[in-house]
Amino acid sequence: MSTTQIELHETTNIRTEGPYRAISVAQELSTTAPNSIPEQDDAVPEGGYGWVVVSACAVIAWWFVGITYSWGIIQARLVSEGVSEASTLSLVGSLTVACIAVLAIVNARIVTSIGARKLGFLGISLLGLGEILGGFATHNVGGLFATVGVLMGIGTSMCFMTVSVLPPQYFRRKRGLANGIVFAAGGLGGAAISLFSDRLLDKVGPAWTLRITGLMTLATGLPAAWLIQERAPVKRTTFVDWTLFKSLRFVLLFASGIIATFPLFVPPFFLPLYCQSLGLKSSTGAIAVAVFNFSSALGRIVFGLLCDYLGPLNMLVVILFAAGMSMLVLWPLSNSLAPLIAFTIWNGVSSGAFFAIMPTVVGSVFGAQKMPIIMGMVVTGWTGGYMMGGPIAGYMLQAYGGAENGTMAFRPAMYYAGSMSIGAAILVAIMRLRMDRRVLRKL
Repeated sequence: MSTTQIELHETTNIRTEGPYRAISVAQELSTTAPNSIPEQDDAVPEGGYGWVVVSACAVIAWWFVGITYSWGIIQARLVSEGVSEASTLSLVGSLTVACIAVLAIVNARIVTSIGARKLGFLGISLLGLGEILGGFATHNVGGLFATVGVLMGIGTSMCFMTVSVLPPQYFRRKRGLANGIVFAAGGLGGAAISLFSDRLLDKVGPAWTLRITGLMTLATGLPAAWLIQERAPVKRTTFVDWTLFKSLRFVLLFASGIIATFPLFVPPFFLPLYCQSLGLKSSTGAIAVAVFNFSSALGRIVFGLLCDYLGPLNMLVVILFAAGMSMLVLWPLSNSLAPLIAFTIWNGVSSGAFFAIMPTVVGSVFGAQKMPIIMGMVVTGWTGGYMMGGPIAGYMLQAYGGAENGTMAFRPAMYYAGSMSIGAAILVAIMRLRMDRRVLRKL
């Protein structure tokens, strides 16, 4: 094929849609430019009202991320009250998060039909309502599955889609920073919610802790949703673009996400129980979860910013490998409070960064115009990890004697979670090197 033919082949695979210049999957599959990343979104304002939108998304993320990451505090209290075992109650929290993946494709279609503002309103409303109703089901596991698991889960999934598709509309060069700020607010929310939930549990019990949190969610989340404004409506598209599975880049990213999500919620769900196995107070477990969430917020901002300077794919490899090593090396050595806090910070930073980096990777590699459908497909692949990642660790813990059997009972869960993160890092590294073997290049 001549040089002219190659240029013509690339040109015919590029089309302009609105203010965006998207590159089709056909070009992405082409061998003519295997190392290129789309140059799109030249018309984005890089700020302006975008900072208001980022702030509104940050408030929404504060609640839906913070509540899911602090479930371990309520879970530990319900376990101590004999409501159910940790493996069962962790499944409730996992179901909440799994709805993000299960409903991702559906929500991607909904957001193109009704817009991000209305989807945000629906999400926050269902999230708060699920918490309030969950307060009436704290002694009924089935009721917890229906309210905290399903109703809150649907709201959480809508909130996630809302905050994922908006920053790319206003930012390109600062996209990593914008996503980092949004999801960092979720980490800060998790830290704050963990601490005040622990205090509320002591004063009013699990039922009113859920109700009060639900009311606060509605009081602040609904005004934030009202501030949301799309710069350009996302183009309506199909539920699934099956041609993407012809792209090795997409397949590797899709597979790495599947694996990476299995260990993500193991530490925050089980830190309170691990603290109990060390003989520490329940308040120490709440502090550990708060430290995890604060570190998560730090990781999302720092690595979101680093994405803009060093490349999102490079950073995704780094944080997945770091998360895996923290669970394989540092967590097993955490037999006292000091190393446990070190592990909590390390894992919190690396795990939290995953949520800020993944939307940036999708937007950078495939373009903002395709963001909803591709993000929906990628997140749908996280269903298994979200749903079973925590419960698998819970079943392993239970099989080895439970938290009452000491810290050694947690070892199988640690090694399982750490190995999954390393496996995901290897897949992303393969994708990265296939795009460009120059390790130091920004990708």
